[in-house]
Amino acid sequence: MAYLVVRIKGTVNIPTWARTTLDNLNLDKRFRATLVPETAESLGMLRKVKEVVAWTKADTGIVKELLEKRGRKEGYKVLTKADLPKEYKSMDDLATAIAGDKVAMSKLEGIKPWFALGPPKGGFKRKTKTQYAEKGVLGEDGALVEIVKRML
Repeated sequence: MAYLVVRIKGTVNIPTWARTTLDNLNLDKRFRATLVPETAESLGMLRKVKEVVAWTKADTGIVKELLEKRGRKEGYKVLTKADLPKEYKSMDDLATAIAGDKVAMSKLEGIKPWFALGPPKGGFKRKTKTQYAEKGVLGEDGALVEIVKRML
């Protein structure tokens, strides 16, 4: 499985060490989402910036939805079936490969490694300044998939 990571907080008052980690995760603006492989290194990076981002395990369904609705290629044009790498016949195949950690978003040629999302329709139902365990949104969030679906 891959991690679905969403940056919740903006760019002001973020320390340099956290900004570096966020840049490595391709999360340079608020409400950007990305998919990172489920490795010890990725989890360490996420825990380091847990005050700024929320993450959860991504299944094939949400990955496919992100690719279809918010996937972009060079020039910020909408991602089409013709833009997919040669080894993938459809969006389903690519979504399955990304969700199954067979390929990383950053390794795909010509496809942006992030998704630009909007604020969630209906707003956040929990606090955006506290961790998920403290009735917030940040950190490892079990309800993040529902929030992301409202952000598409």
